[in-house]
Amino acid sequence: MTTMDSIAMPVVLAVFASNKGPGNPERASIMSQAGTYFAKRGASLICLAENGDIPIPLITAARAAGGQVQIVGDDTIVLPSALVGVTLETLHTQAERFARMAELAQGLVALPGSLASASGLFGTWAAAKARAHAVPVVMLNRHKAFEVMRGYAADVLSPGLPGHERAIQFADSIEDLWSRISRLVQEAR
Repeated sequence: MTTMDSIAMPVVLAVFASNKGPGNPERASIMSQAGTYFAKRGASLICLAENGDIPIPLITAARAAGGQVQIVGDDTIVLPSALVGVTLETLHTQAERFARMAELAQGLVALPGSLASASGLFGTWAAAKARAHAVPVVMLNRHKAFEVMRGYAADVLSPGLPGHERAIQFADSIEDLWSRISRLVQEAR
């Protein structure tokens, strides 16, 4: 494949973000920035929506920037009128949702959010690994949101998972996050 071919192929990213629960009050702003930035670079986004939690700022920003978004959700999800036209695939079990996200995504992105978004990220990553489908993960470590995971990756994963730095990375800005995940996805192609 030539460099031009790899540039022309859109990147499909599963983005895990949540606006519910305690945490950083700027989550909605981070979601909007990420949605806009990724969409302007041609990425298609897949979002997990469970228990009534939909990352609306991420989705609306991506769509406003001309991006494609698909939602994989549970039976509780009813899309608000602002999301008319967004594809919603409803799957009954969480295992099915994680497997579907793993099947569709070329890369996984975690934005600072609630425990629900972290759980979705790791459930999807595990589903991908179970299918022997390596999917890179990049976490936006804004305000040290994933500092514990960074320590875990360095202390626990590095001795037991050769090449872990290709599997899991941490970014300090949206631009850095895009640079890392798009490079990792291109390398995996």
